[in-house]
Amino acid sequence: MNKKTLFITRIALIVALGGFLMGFDASVISGVNKFVQIDFNLTDLELGFSVSSLTIIAALAMMVSGPLSDRFGRRSMLKICAIVFTISAVGSAMAPNFILFLIFRMLGGIGVGASLILAPMYIAEIAPPEQRGKLVSFNQLNIVLGITVAFFSNYYILSLGDSNASWVQSLGIAENNWRWMLGVEALPAVLYFFGLLSVPRSPRWLIMKDKLAEAKTVLLKFYEEDQAEKDMKAVIDSLESDQNKEKSSVAELFKPALRLVITIGLVVGVLQQITGINSVFFYAPMIFEQSGIGTDASFIQAILVGVTNLVFTILAMLLIDKLGRKPLLAFGVAGIGVFMVLLAYGFNSATYSLTSEKINQLSNTELRDEVIVLAGKSFENDVQYKNELKSLLGPEKAKLYESELITAAISMNPMLILIGIIGFVACFAISLGPVMWVLFSELFPLKVRGLAISLVGFVNSAVSAGVQFVFPWELSTIGSTWTFLIYGLFAFAGLIFVIRVIPETKGKSLEELEATLLK
Repeated sequence: MNKKTLFITRIALIVALGGFLMGFDASVISGVNKFVQIDFNLTDLELGFSVSSLTIIAALAMMVSGPLSDRFGRRSMLKICAIVFTISAVGSAMAPNFILFLIFRMLGGIGVGASLILAPMYIAEIAPPEQRGKLVSFNQLNIVLGITVAFFSNYYILSLGDSNASWVQSLGIAENNWRWMLGVEALPAVLYFFGLLSVPRSPRWLIMKDKLAEAKTVLLKFYEEDQAEKDMKAVIDSLESDQNKEKSSVAELFKPALRLVITIGLVVGVLQQITGINSVFFYAPMIFEQSGIGTDASFIQAILVGVTNLVFTILAMLLIDKLGRKPLLAFGVAGIGVFMVLLAYGFNSATYSLTSEKINQLSNTELRDEVIVLAGKSFENDVQYKNELKSLLGPEKAKLYESELITAAISMNPMLILIGIIGFVACFAISLGPVMWVLFSELFPLKVRGLAISLVGFVNSAVSAGVQFVFPWELSTIGSTWTFLIYGLFAFAGLIFVIRVIPETKGKSLEELEATLLK
Protein backbone atom coordinates (compact mmCIF):
# COMPACT_ATOMS: atom_id res chain seq x y z
CA MET A 1 0.00 0.00 0.00
CA ASN A 2 1.59 3.30 -1.13
CA LYS A 3 1.62 6.58 0.77
CA LYS A 4 -1.31 8.03 -1.19
CA THR A 5 -3.50 5.03 -0.45
CA LEU A 6 -2.49 5.10 3.20
CA PHE A 7 -3.40 8.78 3.40
CA ILE A 8 -6.84 8.21 1.83
CA THR A 9 -7.46 5.32 4.22
CA ARG A 10 -6.42 7.34 7.27
CA ILE A 11 -8.65 10.27 6.34
CA ALA A 12 -11.59 7.94 5.62
CA LEU A 13 -11.14 6.28 9.02
CA ILE A 14 -11.09 9.62 10.85
CA VAL A 15 -14.20 10.88 9.07
CA ALA A 16 -15.95 7.55 9.67
CA LEU A 17 -15.59 8.06 13.44
CA GLY A 18 -18.76 10.09 13.03
CA GLY A 19 -20.39 6.74 12.31
CA PHE A 20 -18.99 5.37 15.59
CA LEU A 21 -20.62 8.20 17.53
CA MET A 22 -23.86 7.73 15.62
CA GLY A 23 -23.90 3.99 16.40
CA PHE A 24 -23.01 4.49 20.06
CA ASP A 25 -25.48 7.32 20.59
CA ALA A 26 -28.32 5.44 18.93
CA SER A 27 -27.86 2.02 20.56
CA VAL A 28 -26.75 3.04 24.06
CA ILE A 29 -30.45 3.64 24.73
CA SER A 30 -31.02 -0.14 24.56
CA GLY A 31 -29.54 -0.50 28.04
CA VAL A 32 -31.07 2.71 29.30
CA ASN A 33 -34.74 2.44 28.34
CA LYS A 34 -35.82 -0.06 31.02
CA PHE A 35 -34.35 2.06 33.83
CA VAL A 36 -35.63 5.34 32.37
CA GLN A 37 -39.14 3.90 32.09
CA ILE A 38 -39.11 2.96 35.75
CA ASP A 39 -37.38 6.15 37.03
CA PHE A 40 -39.65 8.50 35.07
CA ASN A 41 -42.74 6.22 35.26
CA LEU A 42 -43.28 6.15 31.50
CA THR A 43 -46.02 4.43 29.52
CA ASP A 44 -45.07 2.18 26.59
CA LEU A 45 -45.72 4.98 24.11
CA GLU A 46 -43.73 7.47 26.21
CA LEU A 47 -40.87 4.98 26.28
CA GLY A 48 -41.17 4.57 22.53
CA PHE A 49 -41.03 8.33 22.09
CA SER A 50 -37.99 8.65 24.37
CA VAL A 51 -36.19 6.14 22.13
CA SER A 52 -37.44 7.45 18.78
CA SER A 53 -37.06 11.16 19.62
CA LEU A 54 -33.40 11.07 18.63
CA THR A 55 -34.28 9.55 15.27
CA ILE A 56 -37.11 12.03 14.65
CA ILE A 57 -34.67 14.93 14.94
CA ALA A 58 -32.07 12.97 12.98
CA ALA A 59 -34.55 12.72 10.12
CA LEU A 60 -35.00 16.50 10.12
CA ALA A 61 -31.23 17.02 10.39
CA MET A 62 -30.73 14.88 7.30
CA MET A 63 -32.98 17.18 5.31
CA VAL A 64 -30.81 20.21 6.02
CA SER A 65 -27.35 18.71 6.52
CA GLY A 66 -26.80 17.98 2.83
CA PRO A 67 -27.66 21.50 1.61
CA LEU A 68 -25.75 23.04 4.53
CA SER A 69 -22.72 20.96 3.65
CA ASP A 70 -23.02 22.16 0.06
CA ARG A 71 -22.81 25.70 1.40
CA PHE A 72 -20.33 25.46 4.28
CA GLY A 73 -18.44 22.26 3.52
CA ARG A 74 -18.54 18.64 4.67
CA ARG A 75 -15.68 19.03 7.17
CA SER A 76 -17.10 22.10 8.91
CA MET A 77 -20.46 20.42 9.45
CA LEU A 78 -18.81 17.30 10.85
CA LYS A 79 -16.97 19.44 13.43
CA ILE A 80 -20.31 20.84 14.56
CA CYS A 81 -21.58 17.25 14.87
CA ALA A 82 -18.74 16.41 17.26
CA ILE A 83 -19.63 19.37 19.49
CA VAL A 84 -23.32 18.46 19.46
CA PHE A 85 -22.59 14.83 20.43
CA THR A 86 -20.59 16.02 23.44
CA ILE A 87 -23.30 18.36 24.72
CA SER A 88 -26.00 15.75 24.20
CA ALA A 89 -24.10 13.03 26.07
CA VAL A 90 -23.43 15.17 29.13
CA GLY A 91 -26.87 16.80 29.15
CA SER A 92 -28.94 13.61 28.81
CA ALA A 93 -26.84 11.90 31.49
CA MET A 94 -27.50 14.72 33.97
CA ALA A 95 -31.17 15.34 33.08
CA PRO A 96 -33.28 15.65 36.26
CA ASN A 97 -36.61 15.00 34.52
CA PHE A 98 -38.14 13.42 31.43
CA ILE A 99 -38.55 16.69 29.49
CA LEU A 100 -34.89 17.66 29.76
CA PHE A 101 -33.89 14.09 28.99
CA LEU A 102 -35.90 14.30 25.75
CA ILE A 103 -34.42 17.68 24.83
CA PHE A 104 -30.81 16.50 25.13
CA ARG A 105 -31.56 13.21 23.35
CA MET A 106 -33.14 15.20 20.53
CA LEU A 107 -30.04 17.40 20.39
CA GLY A 108 -28.02 14.26 19.84
CA GLY A 109 -30.30 13.52 16.92
CA ILE A 110 -28.82 16.50 15.09
CA GLY A 111 -25.38 14.92 15.27
CA VAL A 112 -26.71 11.48 14.31
CA GLY A 113 -28.62 12.72 11.27
CA ALA A 114 -25.89 14.97 9.97
CA SER A 115 -23.00 12.53 10.46
CA LEU A 116 -25.00 9.69 8.91
CA ILE A 117 -25.27 11.74 5.71
CA LEU A 118 -22.02 13.69 5.63
CA ALA A 119 -19.42 11.07 6.55
CA PRO A 120 -20.19 8.67 3.65
CA MET A 121 -20.68 11.64 1.31
CA TYR A 122 -17.19 12.98 2.10
CA ILE A 123 -15.57 9.55 1.81
CA ALA A 124 -17.25 8.85 -1.55
CA GLU A 125 -15.92 12.16 -2.85
CA ILE A 126 -12.28 11.33 -2.07
CA ALA A 127 -12.27 7.59 -2.81
CA PRO A 128 -11.05 6.03 -6.09
CA PRO A 129 -13.82 4.01 -7.82
CA GLU A 130 -12.18 0.62 -7.22
CA GLN A 131 -11.97 1.28 -3.47
CA ARG A 132 -15.10 3.36 -2.96
CA GLY A 133 -17.31 0.54 -1.73
CA LYS A 134 -14.77 -0.50 0.90
CA LEU A 135 -13.92 3.04 2.03
CA VAL A 136 -17.53 4.21 2.26
CA SER A 137 -18.26 1.04 4.23
CA PHE A 138 -15.77 2.30 6.85
CA ASN A 139 -18.62 4.50 8.01
CA GLN A 140 -20.97 1.53 8.41
CA LEU A 141 -18.16 -0.40 10.10
CA ASN A 142 -17.78 2.41 12.61
CA ILE A 143 -21.53 2.57 13.15
CA VAL A 144 -21.62 -1.12 14.07
CA LEU A 145 -18.45 -0.75 16.12
CA GLY A 146 -20.17 2.04 18.03
CA ILE A 147 -23.22 -0.19 18.53
CA THR A 148 -21.04 -3.03 19.78
CA VAL A 149 -19.05 -0.82 22.15
CA ALA A 150 -22.32 0.62 23.50
CA PHE A 151 -23.57 -2.92 24.31
CA PHE A 152 -20.27 -3.74 26.04
CA SER A 153 -20.27 -0.42 27.88
CA ASN A 154 -23.85 -0.88 29.07
CA TYR A 155 -23.15 -4.37 30.39
CA TYR A 156 -19.92 -3.27 32.08
CA ILE A 157 -21.64 -0.39 33.85
CA LEU A 158 -24.54 -2.67 34.85
CA SER A 159 -22.02 -5.15 36.28
CA LEU A 160 -20.18 -2.40 38.17
CA GLY A 161 -23.41 -1.70 40.03
CA ASP A 162 -22.95 -5.02 41.84
CA SER A 163 -19.41 -4.13 42.90
CA ASN A 164 -18.54 -3.09 46.44
CA ALA A 165 -15.48 -1.13 45.31
CA SER A 166 -15.22 2.24 47.00
CA TRP A 167 -14.76 4.17 43.75
CA VAL A 168 -17.93 2.59 42.33
CA GLN A 169 -19.86 3.63 45.42
CA SER A 170 -18.43 7.16 45.41
CA LEU A 171 -19.40 7.68 41.76
CA GLY A 172 -22.92 6.42 42.38
CA ILE A 173 -22.79 3.98 39.49
CA ALA A 174 -25.27 1.50 41.00
CA GLU A 175 -28.08 4.00 41.52
CA ASN A 176 -27.24 6.05 38.40
CA ASN A 177 -26.23 3.28 36.01
CA TRP A 178 -28.23 4.60 33.04
CA ARG A 179 -26.76 8.08 33.48
CA TRP A 180 -23.23 6.70 33.25
CA MET A 181 -24.23 4.64 30.20
CA LEU A 182 -25.16 7.88 28.42
CA GLY A 183 -22.38 10.11 29.72
CA VAL A 184 -19.35 8.10 28.58
CA GLU A 185 -20.08 9.07 24.96
CA ALA A 186 -18.58 12.49 25.59
CA LEU A 187 -15.07 11.00 25.49
CA PRO A 188 -15.07 9.75 21.85
CA ALA A 189 -16.99 12.87 20.78
CA VAL A 190 -14.15 15.13 21.98
CA LEU A 191 -11.57 12.90 20.26
CA TYR A 192 -13.54 13.11 17.01
CA PHE A 193 -13.48 16.90 17.02
CA PHE A 194 -9.70 17.00 17.35
CA GLY A 195 -9.28 14.26 14.73
CA LEU A 196 -11.20 16.34 12.18
CA LEU A 197 -8.61 19.12 12.47
CA SER A 198 -6.28 17.01 10.31
CA VAL A 199 -8.90 16.31 7.62
CA PRO A 200 -8.73 18.42 4.41
CA ARG A 201 -11.81 19.90 2.80
CA SER A 202 -13.56 17.79 0.16
CA PRO A 203 -11.91 18.38 -3.24
CA ARG A 204 -15.22 17.99 -5.08
CA TRP A 205 -16.82 20.56 -2.77
CA LEU A 206 -13.87 22.93 -3.35
CA ILE A 207 -14.36 22.61 -7.11
CA MET A 208 -18.07 23.37 -6.67
CA LYS A 209 -17.02 26.57 -4.86
CA ASP A 210 -14.51 27.43 -7.62
CA LYS A 211 -11.55 26.98 -5.23
CA LEU A 212 -9.58 25.15 -7.89
CA ALA A 213 -6.08 25.76 -6.52
CA GLU A 214 -6.97 24.33 -3.10
CA ALA A 215 -8.86 21.46 -4.73
CA LYS A 216 -5.76 20.57 -6.78
CA THR A 217 -3.60 20.69 -3.64
CA VAL A 218 -5.95 18.34 -1.81
CA LEU A 219 -6.26 15.93 -4.73
CA LEU A 220 -2.47 15.69 -4.96
CA LYS A 221 -2.50 14.39 -1.38
CA PHE A 222 -4.77 11.57 -2.51
CA TYR A 223 -3.57 10.79 -6.05
CA GLU A 224 -0.64 11.12 -8.43
CA GLU A 225 -0.70 14.27 -10.58
CA ASP A 226 -2.15 12.73 -13.72
CA GLN A 227 -5.04 11.12 -11.81
CA ALA A 228 -5.65 14.34 -9.85
CA GLU A 229 -5.92 16.35 -13.06
CA LYS A 230 -8.19 13.71 -14.60
CA ASP A 231 -10.50 13.82 -11.55
CA MET A 232 -10.60 17.61 -11.58
CA LYS A 233 -11.53 17.66 -15.24
CA ALA A 234 -14.26 15.04 -14.76
CA VAL A 235 -15.84 16.99 -11.89
CA ILE A 236 -15.56 20.35 -13.70
CA ASP A 237 -17.10 18.86 -16.85
CA SER A 238 -19.94 17.39 -14.82
CA LEU A 239 -20.63 20.73 -13.13
CA GLU A 240 -20.38 22.69 -16.38
CA SER A 241 -22.90 20.40 -18.05
CA ASP A 242 -25.37 21.41 -15.35
CA GLN A 243 -24.54 25.11 -15.15
CA ASN A 244 -27.38 26.21 -17.39
CA LYS A 245 -29.93 24.12 -15.56
CA GLU A 246 -32.13 25.63 -12.90
CA LYS A 247 -30.97 25.57 -9.29
CA SER A 248 -31.38 22.29 -7.45
CA SER A 249 -34.67 21.91 -5.60
CA VAL A 250 -36.73 19.11 -4.16
CA ALA A 251 -38.99 19.33 -7.21
CA GLU A 252 -36.00 18.58 -9.45
CA LEU A 253 -35.48 15.27 -7.68
CA PHE A 254 -38.81 14.05 -9.02
CA LYS A 255 -38.19 14.90 -12.66
CA PRO A 256 -38.29 11.94 -15.10
CA ALA A 257 -34.48 11.80 -15.48
CA LEU A 258 -34.04 11.07 -11.77
CA ARG A 259 -37.10 8.87 -11.34
CA LEU A 260 -35.23 5.56 -11.29
CA VAL A 261 -32.48 6.56 -8.84
CA ILE A 262 -34.90 8.33 -6.49
CA THR A 263 -37.24 5.32 -6.50
CA ILE A 264 -34.36 2.99 -5.69
CA GLY A 265 -33.12 5.31 -2.94
CA LEU A 266 -36.55 5.66 -1.32
CA VAL A 267 -37.45 1.96 -1.46
CA VAL A 268 -34.08 0.80 -0.11
CA GLY A 269 -34.19 3.51 2.57
CA VAL A 270 -37.63 2.32 3.72
CA LEU A 271 -36.73 -1.38 3.47
CA GLN A 272 -33.67 -0.98 5.69
CA GLN A 273 -35.84 0.18 8.59
CA ILE A 274 -39.23 -1.46 8.02
CA THR A 275 -37.67 -4.89 8.52
CA GLY A 276 -37.01 -4.01 12.18
CA ILE A 277 -33.27 -3.53 12.57
CA ASN A 278 -33.55 -0.64 15.04
CA SER A 279 -36.15 -2.50 17.07
CA VAL A 280 -33.39 -5.05 17.67
CA PHE A 281 -30.56 -2.56 18.23
CA PHE A 282 -32.56 -0.17 20.42
CA TYR A 283 -34.47 -2.79 22.41
CA ALA A 284 -32.18 -5.84 22.34
CA PRO A 285 -32.19 -6.54 26.11
CA MET A 286 -35.98 -6.08 26.19
CA ILE A 287 -36.44 -8.59 23.35
CA PHE A 288 -34.21 -11.17 25.01
CA GLU A 289 -36.03 -10.66 28.31
CA GLN A 290 -39.23 -11.68 26.53
CA SER A 291 -37.68 -15.15 26.09
CA GLY A 292 -37.35 -15.50 29.86
CA ILE A 293 -33.58 -15.37 30.36
CA GLY A 294 -33.53 -12.46 32.85
CA THR A 295 -31.95 -8.98 32.83
CA ASP A 296 -28.25 -9.81 33.19
CA ALA A 297 -28.34 -12.56 30.55
CA SER A 298 -30.28 -10.28 28.20
CA PHE A 299 -27.46 -7.69 28.36
CA ILE A 300 -24.90 -10.44 27.62
CA GLN A 301 -26.87 -11.64 24.59
CA ALA A 302 -27.15 -8.04 23.41
CA ILE A 303 -23.34 -8.03 23.24
CA LEU A 304 -23.56 -11.05 20.91
CA VAL A 305 -25.82 -8.97 18.67
CA GLY A 306 -23.21 -6.23 18.51
CA VAL A 307 -20.33 -8.62 17.82
CA THR A 308 -22.30 -10.38 15.08
CA ASN A 309 -23.12 -7.04 13.50
CA LEU A 310 -19.45 -6.07 13.56
CA VAL A 311 -18.13 -9.35 12.12
CA PHE A 312 -20.60 -9.50 9.23
CA THR A 313 -20.15 -5.82 8.41
CA ILE A 314 -16.41 -6.49 8.01
CA LEU A 315 -17.30 -9.45 5.79
CA ALA A 316 -19.53 -7.18 3.69
CA MET A 317 -16.66 -4.71 3.29
CA LEU A 318 -14.44 -7.50 1.97
CA LEU A 319 -17.08 -8.68 -0.49
CA ILE A 320 -18.85 -5.53 -1.66
CA ASP A 321 -16.32 -4.61 -4.36
CA LYS A 322 -15.84 -8.27 -5.37
CA LEU A 323 -19.36 -9.69 -5.50
CA GLY A 324 -21.13 -6.38 -6.03
CA ARG A 325 -23.97 -4.53 -4.31
CA LYS A 326 -26.94 -6.44 -5.74
CA PRO A 327 -25.92 -10.01 -4.81
CA LEU A 328 -25.26 -8.97 -1.22
CA LEU A 329 -28.62 -7.20 -1.04
CA ALA A 330 -30.54 -10.17 -2.45
CA PHE A 331 -28.87 -12.70 -0.14
CA GLY A 332 -29.20 -10.53 2.96
CA VAL A 333 -32.82 -9.48 2.47
CA ALA A 334 -33.86 -13.10 1.82
CA GLY A 335 -32.12 -14.13 5.06
CA ILE A 336 -33.82 -11.32 6.99
CA GLY A 337 -37.21 -12.66 5.92
CA VAL A 338 -36.33 -16.23 6.90
CA PHE A 339 -34.99 -15.36 10.36
CA MET A 340 -37.89 -13.04 11.17
CA VAL A 341 -40.30 -15.87 10.40
CA LEU A 342 -38.19 -18.09 12.69
CA LEU A 343 -38.53 -15.52 15.49
CA ALA A 344 -42.28 -15.38 14.98
CA TYR A 345 -42.44 -19.17 15.18
CA GLY A 346 -40.31 -19.24 18.33
CA PHE A 347 -42.47 -16.75 20.22
CA ASN A 348 -45.67 -18.35 18.91
CA SER A 349 -44.63 -21.66 20.49
CA ALA A 350 -44.23 -20.10 23.97
CA THR A 351 -46.69 -20.71 26.79
CA TYR A 352 -46.88 -19.03 30.20
CA SER A 353 -47.81 -20.70 33.49
CA LEU A 354 -46.84 -19.82 37.08
CA THR A 355 -46.49 -22.81 39.40
CA SER A 356 -46.52 -22.55 43.17
CA GLU A 357 -42.86 -23.54 43.21
CA LYS A 358 -41.91 -20.75 40.80
CA ILE A 359 -43.95 -18.21 42.75
CA ASN A 360 -42.13 -19.10 45.96
CA GLN A 361 -38.81 -18.37 44.22
CA LEU A 362 -39.75 -14.78 43.38
CA SER A 363 -37.49 -12.14 44.97
CA ASN A 364 -40.24 -10.04 46.61
CA THR A 365 -42.50 -11.42 49.36
CA GLU A 366 -45.32 -8.97 48.61
CA LEU A 367 -45.14 -9.90 44.94
CA ARG A 368 -45.50 -13.59 45.80
CA ASP A 369 -48.67 -12.89 47.77
CA GLU A 370 -50.17 -10.87 44.92
CA VAL A 371 -49.53 -13.36 42.12
CA ILE A 372 -50.39 -16.54 44.04
CA VAL A 373 -53.86 -16.34 42.47
CA LEU A 374 -52.23 -17.11 39.11
CA ALA A 375 -50.84 -20.46 40.29
CA GLY A 376 -51.88 -23.19 37.86
CA LYS A 377 -53.27 -20.80 35.24
CA SER A 378 -51.92 -21.06 31.69
CA PHE A 379 -51.68 -18.36 29.02
CA GLU A 380 -51.22 -19.08 25.32
CA ASN A 381 -49.25 -15.94 24.46
CA ASP A 382 -47.29 -13.07 25.97
CA VAL A 383 -50.05 -10.50 25.46
CA GLN A 384 -52.57 -12.45 27.55
CA TYR A 385 -50.04 -13.02 30.32
CA LYS A 386 -48.80 -9.42 30.49
CA ASN A 387 -52.34 -8.04 30.44
CA GLU A 388 -53.22 -10.30 33.35
CA LEU A 389 -50.18 -9.04 35.29
CA LYS A 390 -51.14 -5.40 34.61
CA SER A 391 -54.68 -6.05 35.80
CA LEU A 392 -53.43 -7.76 38.95
CA LEU A 393 -50.44 -5.56 39.90
CA GLY A 394 -51.06 -2.28 38.09
CA PRO A 395 -49.04 -1.09 35.06
CA GLU A 396 -46.12 0.36 37.04
CA LYS A 397 -45.47 -2.65 39.24
CA ALA A 398 -46.07 -5.09 36.41
CA LYS A 399 -43.39 -3.34 34.36
CA LEU A 400 -40.97 -3.28 37.31
CA TYR A 401 -41.18 -7.05 37.76
CA GLU A 402 -41.97 -8.03 34.17
CA SER A 403 -38.62 -9.68 33.42
CA GLU A 404 -38.68 -11.78 36.58
CA LEU A 405 -42.32 -12.81 36.10
CA ILE A 406 -41.77 -13.80 32.46
CA THR A 407 -38.72 -15.84 33.43
CA ALA A 408 -40.76 -17.65 36.09
CA ALA A 409 -43.69 -18.48 33.82
CA ILE A 410 -42.43 -18.98 30.27
CA SER A 411 -42.00 -22.32 28.57
CA MET A 412 -40.12 -22.02 25.27
CA ASN A 413 -36.75 -22.55 23.62
CA PRO A 414 -34.80 -19.30 24.20
CA MET A 415 -31.99 -20.57 21.97
CA LEU A 416 -34.39 -20.34 19.03
CA ILE A 417 -34.84 -16.63 19.75
CA LEU A 418 -31.09 -16.09 20.03
CA ILE A 419 -30.50 -17.87 16.71
CA GLY A 420 -33.26 -15.84 15.06
CA ILE A 421 -31.90 -12.50 16.28
CA ILE A 422 -28.26 -13.34 15.51
CA GLY A 423 -29.19 -14.64 12.04
CA PHE A 424 -31.27 -11.56 11.31
CA VAL A 425 -28.48 -9.20 12.38
CA ALA A 426 -25.90 -11.13 10.34
CA CYS A 427 -28.05 -10.91 7.19
CA PHE A 428 -28.69 -7.20 7.76
CA ALA A 429 -25.00 -6.46 8.39
CA ILE A 430 -23.88 -8.11 5.16
CA SER A 431 -26.51 -6.37 3.05
CA LEU A 432 -28.83 -3.51 3.91
CA GLY A 433 -26.51 -2.04 6.53
CA PRO A 434 -23.44 -1.12 4.45
CA VAL A 435 -24.83 -1.52 0.92
CA MET A 436 -27.57 1.08 1.32
CA TRP A 437 -25.15 3.89 2.13
CA VAL A 438 -22.78 2.85 -0.65
CA LEU A 439 -25.70 3.00 -3.10
CA PHE A 440 -26.75 6.41 -1.77
CA SER A 441 -23.23 7.75 -2.34
CA GLU A 442 -23.21 6.38 -5.91
CA LEU A 443 -26.69 6.83 -7.35
CA PHE A 444 -27.17 10.59 -7.38
CA PRO A 445 -25.48 13.16 -9.67
CA LEU A 446 -23.08 15.62 -8.03
CA LYS A 447 -25.27 18.68 -8.51
CA VAL A 448 -28.14 17.25 -6.44
CA ARG A 449 -26.22 14.70 -4.37
CA GLY A 450 -26.45 16.57 -1.07
CA LEU A 451 -30.17 17.26 -1.54
CA ALA A 452 -31.00 13.75 -2.78
CA ILE A 453 -29.13 11.96 0.01
CA SER A 454 -30.81 14.26 2.52
CA LEU A 455 -34.24 13.36 1.14
CA VAL A 456 -33.80 9.59 1.16
CA GLY A 457 -31.99 9.82 4.49
CA PHE A 458 -34.94 11.73 5.90
CA VAL A 459 -37.36 9.03 4.75
CA ASN A 460 -35.08 6.33 6.17
CA SER A 461 -34.92 8.04 9.56
CA ALA A 462 -38.63 8.85 9.59
CA VAL A 463 -39.49 5.17 9.07
CA SER A 464 -36.90 4.22 11.69
CA ALA A 465 -38.47 6.61 14.20
CA GLY A 466 -41.90 5.15 13.55
CA VAL A 467 -40.64 1.59 14.03
CA GLN A 468 -38.89 2.51 17.28
CA PHE A 469 -41.87 4.48 18.58
CA VAL A 470 -44.43 1.71 18.19
CA PHE A 471 -42.22 -1.26 19.15
CA PRO A 472 -42.91 -1.28 22.93
CA TRP A 473 -46.61 -0.79 22.18
CA GLU A 474 -46.50 -3.63 19.62
CA LEU A 475 -44.98 -6.02 22.16
CA SER A 476 -47.71 -5.16 24.67
CA THR A 477 -50.63 -5.04 22.21
CA ILE A 478 -50.14 -7.51 19.34
CA GLY A 479 -47.30 -9.51 20.88
CA SER A 480 -43.88 -10.69 19.78
CA THR A 481 -45.16 -13.24 17.25
CA TRP A 482 -47.05 -10.80 15.02
CA THR A 483 -44.45 -8.06 15.43
CA PHE A 484 -41.65 -10.17 13.96
CA LEU A 485 -43.87 -11.82 11.35
CA ILE A 486 -44.77 -8.39 9.96
CA TYR A 487 -41.07 -7.54 9.66
CA GLY A 488 -40.49 -10.79 7.76
CA LEU A 489 -43.29 -10.10 5.28
CA PHE A 490 -41.83 -6.67 4.51
CA ALA A 491 -38.45 -8.32 3.84
CA PHE A 492 -39.91 -10.76 1.30
CA ALA A 493 -41.69 -7.90 -0.48
CA GLY A 494 -38.41 -5.96 -0.59
CA LEU A 495 -36.57 -8.97 -2.01
CA ILE A 496 -38.76 -8.83 -5.12
CA PHE A 497 -37.81 -5.18 -5.65
CA VAL A 498 -34.09 -5.88 -5.16
CA ILE A 499 -34.10 -8.64 -7.75
CA ARG A 500 -36.19 -6.85 -10.36
CA VAL A 501 -35.17 -3.17 -10.13
CA ILE A 502 -31.80 -2.46 -8.49
CA PRO A 503 -28.80 -2.22 -10.91
CA GLU A 504 -25.20 -3.16 -10.19
CA THR A 505 -22.91 -0.16 -9.54
CA LYS A 506 -19.55 -1.70 -8.58
CA GLY A 507 -16.37 -0.55 -10.29
CA LYS A 508 -17.88 2.47 -12.05
CA SER A 509 -16.92 6.10 -11.47
CA LEU A 510 -19.53 8.49 -10.10
CA GLU A 511 -19.56 10.27 -13.46
CA GLU A 512 -20.07 7.01 -15.38
CA LEU A 513 -22.98 6.07 -13.14
CA GLU A 514 -24.50 9.51 -13.66
CA ALA A 515 -24.33 9.07 -17.42
CA THR A 516 -25.91 5.59 -17.43
CA LEU A 517 -28.59 5.90 -14.72
CA LEU A 518 -30.05 9.26 -15.72
CA LYS A 519 -32.40 8.97 -18.66
